[in-house]
This record gives sequence, C-alpha cells and structure tokens, in this order.
Amino acid sequence: MIANALRQVGTSGVAVPRIGFGATALADMPETYGYSVGEERALATIRAILDQPDGFIDTSRNYGLGRSEALIGKVVRERGGWPAGRILSTKLDRDMNTLQFDAAQARRSLEESLSTLGVDHVDILHLHDPEYASNLSDVTGHGGALDALMRMKEEGLARAVGLAAGRIDIMMPLLRDWDFDALITHNRFTLVNRNAGPMLELAAARGIAVFNAAPYASGALAKGADSQQRYVYQIASESVLGPIRRVEEVCARHGIPLGAAALQFSLRDPSIASTICGVSRPERIEETLKWANWSISEEAWSELLALPASTDDPESSREYSPG
Repeated sequence: MIANALRQVGTSGVAVPRIGFGATALADMPETYGYSVGEERALATIRAILDQPDGFIDTSRNYGLGRSEALIGKVVRERGGWPAGRILSTKLDRDMNTLQFDAAQARRSLEESLSTLGVDHVDILHLHDPEYASNLSDVTGHGGALDALMRMKEEGLARAVGLAAGRIDIMMPLLRDWDFDALITHNRFTLVNRNAGPMLELAAARGIAVFNAAPYASGALAKGADSQQRYVYQIASESVLGPIRRVEEVCARHGIPLGAAALQFSLRDPSIASTICGVSRPERIEETLKWANWSISEEAWSELLALPASTDDPESSREYSPG
C-alpha cells in the first residue's frame, strides 16, 4: 500500500500528494504521443483530476502552444475558480518562435498563463527547458529569466518556484547556484533509466523537492513494448525496447501490471516527493491510483531492480515538437 501523505515542497509551505497528473497529452499533440485527444475527452480528464480532494495538475505555457492551459482554464471557470485543496503547477517558457528567454519573456509567459488559466497566482512555477533558449546567459545572467522567476515568488504570483528541464549537465549547476523549492525531471528515473540519479542526490542535499515525471517513458512502461512502440516520445528501435521487454517478463511471472511496477518504482523512492503521470483519459486517474496500491512482493522487486538500467540521456536524440 502506497500512503498518499502530502510532502512539503522545500520551505514554501506548499504540500503535494505522492501522485500528480501531467497535462501535456491533453493538448492534443499527436506528433509527440502518436495519438490525438479530443477536447471533450481532455476536459473530462481535467475534471477527474480536480475531483480528487488533493488533485495535483502540472502543465506548461508551451504544451500544445497554449492549448493545455486553455483547457484547464475552461474547467477552472466552470467551477468558479481554482478549487480549494488542489495544486496547480505551470512553467515559464521561451518564445517558441525566436527561442528568446530573458526576463521580459519570462514575465510575458507568466502573464499569459495566469490569464489563460483564470487564476491570479499558481502554487508552483517552474522555469522550463532552459537548454533550448537561444542564449543561456539570458536565462542565468543578472536580470535574466531566473531572476524574474525569483521575483515572481516574492510578488506572490507563485508560492513555490522550481526548475523543469531535461539535460542534467544544464540542470546541475543551476540547482547548485539558485534557491529552488522544487525540480521536475522526466524520463530520466525509471525502471530502465537512472540518468537523473546524481541530480536527485544533489536535490536531497539542498532540500529541494523532486517531482519525477514520465515514469512510463511516454507509455512504453505502461502499455508494453508491443502495444506502445514509442519510447521517450519517439518511435523506438528493438534495441531500445529490449530492456522494457525484460521488465515485462518479470512482471508477467509475478502477475504484476507493467504500469504498477513502473509507477511504484518512483513512488517507493524516498527522495521523490511526487510522481507526475501523464494522462489522456479520465479513467486513467482511477487506474493510476489502483496501480499505486497494487501488491508487489519483495521477490519481484529484487528481480526488477537487478535488471540493468541505462545512465545515458534518454532524450539525447529527441526532436522537440511543442505543437
């Protein structure tokens, strides 16, 4: 049984449940996920998340070029405002045309998010994907996007601030030099990949809450290698799918749903405050909670954890498509 006790986000006063839900796929991004999500299905999924008394939803300004936030905002307005007890997390994004990511762009990104979401502040605000900025010094330099992020917290526009990015060579220096409350890593701490390991150790040493996103590696670790031949948002070769097949074999021997093992791998790690699972159907909310509480024996865990896991960057060859 996985206790869903709330975890503190740094010293911000924000507390998050052990499971959060990512809203990327709800923006209808078939180039990334290989399938479409219609508006009514997306809205029903958002409603199902917010029906949870501690519902935690994570989005971004650039998910679907604004569509994700627009859908969430529609449900927020249906309900007369952001519902009490739920957690809203979004991200500052670069200009998707010019890749500019200075303080002015960070401010524009937040203002667009607040207007679209229909709120006057968010619980958690992350700086998103600085590695894609046209000039990293615009992000990190004096008066840059990171300075702007910290001011937003001081202004009460965000209760907690974090870093959400991919490449750990970019993230590690930022985590050392800036006072973040949280960080999001995605696809880099799963049953088949441990690329984020050093970053999780640094975050723990600095008291930074870790949100581990994409425990299913864009679906392959939930649906299986035959059903979902995408890994980390791209069509995968058989050599990439091989480690997933070995996990499937262990799960089959022990009668464990693949998704339950992938989710609990993250949930059972004490260094992770919350695991963010992407969902695209309302019924996935209950399925996720069922997987979180699936009984997995220590014998099964011994076999699963004995399997080799890569420490390479799983997204090194990814072609990013925000639309």
